[in-house]
Amino acid sequence: MSDLDSTIKRRVLKITDLTASWEEDEIVTEYPLTLFVNDQEFATIVCTPSDLEEMVIGFLASEGAIRSHSEIKHISIDTAQGFAYIELHEQTLLSQQFYSKRRITSCCGKSRQSFYFFSDARTTKPVESNTVVTPAQCIDLMSKLQASSAMHRSTGGVHNAALCTPEGILLGYSDIGRHNALDKIFGHCLKEGIATNDKILVFSGRISSEVLLKSAKIGAGILISKSAPTELALNLAEELAITAIGFVRGNKLNVYTHHERVQLP
Repeated sequence: MSDLDSTIKRRVLKITDLTASWEEDEIVTEYPLTLFVNDQEFATIVCTPSDLEEMVIGFLASEGAIRSHSEIKHISIDTAQGFAYIELHEQTLLSQQFYSKRRITSCCGKSRQSFYFFSDARTTKPVESNTVVTPAQCIDLMSKLQASSAMHRSTGGVHNAALCTPEGILLGYSDIGRHNALDKIFGHCLKEGIATNDKILVFSGRISSEVLLKSAKIGAGILISKSAPTELALNLAEELAITAIGFVRGNKLNVYTHHERVQLP
């Protein structure tokens, strides 16, 4: 396996209807990447080792360390060692201003809520978006998201996220961490100067409070998921003017907040 292989091949024993056979299976890679910002150790993210620069930029923006791509002077990533070095134009004392260094795992069962509120208060504001979507478009976008990820089809071990218009997907990313997939979208938009207030986020994971906050920071007014929301996420969606749509499965969906953006037949 090379340093940036997102998957590896592994021989596994597969059993179907009590019949066993040895087959080669594709397994998703977990890759730890430690970020150093202005020579300070900032965080270690466990991720899928693809689109790392976009993820780093999006993660820094999500955490409130930067507000725009222009604040970054230089980024270099040592994939062999698992280090990302970010030099900002401002010599900010991040470890004192935000929190001590920590490890961001790929586990989706434990949120980062214990330490994100300070930066969120600085960087999150209600979304201004006039975009509307129909139920049929929501269902179509979710179908396109699931079909677009070759890594998900081959491993079943990643989350998918995409930035869309009502008509289709503009860009999409996959990662073992659902937050990382959104950070890759955020980083790409900041790097390329893509406007987001008229866009839609389509997402494979649960709508947690942190996912909702990331949507607000990205600036998309509509968040579509195939999974359930949490109560805190919906309270935040009401406050931040985000249309939260969940359980998009088959021909069904639930619209939880800001229903005015969903155009009924």
